[in-house]
Amino acid sequence: MQFKQYKLLGIVGTAWLFDAMDVAMLSFIMTYLKTEWHLTPGVLGIVSAATSVGMVFGALICGYLADRFGRKRVLMTTLIIFSLGDVLLSISPNVQMFIVIRFLTGVGLGGELPVAATLIADHYKGTQQSRMLVLADSFWAIGWIVASLLAFWVMPLIGWRWTVLITGATVIYVLLLRRHLPEDDPAKPMKKTSYRVLWQPEYRGKTALLSALWFIVMLTYYGMFLWLPSVLLMRGFPIVTSFSYTLLISLAQLPGYYLAAYLMGKMHRKTVLTMYLIGTVASAIAFSAASSNLAILVSGAWLSFFDLGAWGTLIAFTPSQFPKAIRGTGMGMAQSIGRVGATIGPYMVGLMLQFNFGVSAVWSVFIAILLVGIALLVFGVHDYAANSKEAA
Repeated sequence: MQFKQYKLLGIVGTAWLFDAMDVAMLSFIMTYLKTEWHLTPGVLGIVSAATSVGMVFGALICGYLADRFGRKRVLMTTLIIFSLGDVLLSISPNVQMFIVIRFLTGVGLGGELPVAATLIADHYKGTQQSRMLVLADSFWAIGWIVASLLAFWVMPLIGWRWTVLITGATVIYVLLLRRHLPEDDPAKPMKKTSYRVLWQPEYRGKTALLSALWFIVMLTYYGMFLWLPSVLLMRGFPIVTSFSYTLLISLAQLPGYYLAAYLMGKMHRKTVLTMYLIGTVASAIAFSAASSNLAILVSGAWLSFFDLGAWGTLIAFTPSQFPKAIRGTGMGMAQSIGRVGATIGPYMVGLMLQFNFGVSAVWSVFIAILLVGIALLVFGVHDYAANSKEAA
């Protein structure tokens, strides 16, 4: 029984890993695209945004479909979509086609995460459910590490097209999912589900507050981490372009996840999430004041530790706030709104820098937004399902 439980974690977590590989790979190939197609910063922004916009729709649609047609079927479909998208990217003739394909790929990427989280939530109970959700999300960090290895060691040798094709080979993994994923429980079919149910009085508060938290967490994460290299280069620290920096930032995420998983059995999830968000604020303050390579490495590692730990804790917190029949729809809605934040965050930084905001001012905005998130969590959010059977 124990082996079967961890087997499910490994199978679903590996799907999470492939999702992260794809997202990370785009950030690494942007330089190649700029050179090959002579792209302006504006066009590069559209290339980056195409995936995020696709993820907005993917999370919203696939979460709903998972309630209607089953987690297993929809999860496999999302993997097929973004894997085939990578295959098509490898033969993309121009940037226009690349943008279209990235949007479609984003639909699969955005849909995979809420459906995978819902599947995990359905098959574990209580504290174990929370721990398994955090551990599943930790595969995201492993995906970034694998993508970093490919980007620094493989891509310079074979080019970005062949490297992207390697990530597209993950479509083969669907065959394994088909054989080993458990079948969906048909006991509670959701034949008449709709997004409107999330805004009925019983669920309205949960949906609004959780969506706001996802919006804040994703906006600050993508805003800070996608601009970290550029901001630090502006301050004269080229260390951020090195493999060691990238690897350290990715590795620091893992103990953040694992500690969060451990704490799930020691204190309430809301308390854990509050601690991690406070840690994110403190690390962001330290990072904004860093004035040496060592300080940047240490504060950057702590920022990665706390920010991704907060993300994993929110993953553990969200699905159990909704009954099983609408869990996919609720998770998808919250993450879809969060993806809007992920799209806005990087552009917000670029806009502030364009209007001559200093680096400290930009960082202060993120810190203020995170403080709003902490206030919402502490005063507005309740761990509704912590002691209920519906948390199972």
